[in-house]
Amino acid sequence: MLELYFYPSPNGLKATIALEECALPYRLHFVNILRGEQFDPAFLRISPNNKIPALVDTAASPPLAIFESGAVLLYVAEQAGRFLPREPAARFDVVQWLFWQVGGLGPMAGQAHHFRAFASEVVPYGIRRYTDEVNRLYGVLDRRLADREFVAGAYSIADMAIWPWIVPHARQGQQLEAFPHVARWFAAIRDRPAVRRAYEIGHERAADPEAYRYLYGQTAASVAAMTEGSP
Repeated sequence: MLELYFYPSPNGLKATIALEECALPYRLHFVNILRGEQFDPAFLRISPNNKIPALVDTAASPPLAIFESGAVLLYVAEQAGRFLPREPAARFDVVQWLFWQVGGLGPMAGQAHHFRAFASEVVPYGIRRYTDEVNRLYGVLDRRLADREFVAGAYSIADMAIWPWIVPHARQGQQLEAFPHVARWFAAIRDRPAVRRAYEIGHERAADPEAYRYLYGQTAASVAAMTEGSP
């Protein structure tokens, strides 16, 4: 059985999309990151970076724990034998766009979310810097989709990784009308039954003041204090 440790953020939702698309049975464990459950010692044994999602394959011998959303998607695709080609050129076309999301779109969009909506003070440079960089990345994606239906040609885990980060485009200061190829691709994925099922599981909750203690401003020392007794 696949055990998914989950919160309905963009990174968590790409894991549920992949599992639903691959039609693999899984059990969901909700990790309330708004109340610090990501620092629980038991969760840290699965995900040492105290982030969701994380996946445990209890059918493996010994059970296999995987953290980092990109690694989770690769594992799910390998297990299902779907959405990740075997032929090297096609495979690495998918992998490079998966890494583009993990290393570029996700972190930059996350910073745009932070400075535009969650920062404790208005920082004009931070707002401009990350809003502009996300805009540049949307342009990269729009050019890529100009002559193909999906990011790597056929629908793949690269699309599953990217799509949840486009859902909150307004919060990133972006307008889909400015990127017509992204808008067409976005609508096509939104209407997939597996994507709708994944989003029925939950949507990202709004952070209240208490949640800020667990979401922002962590240091090695503060994490150690919260996770005293973890290995």
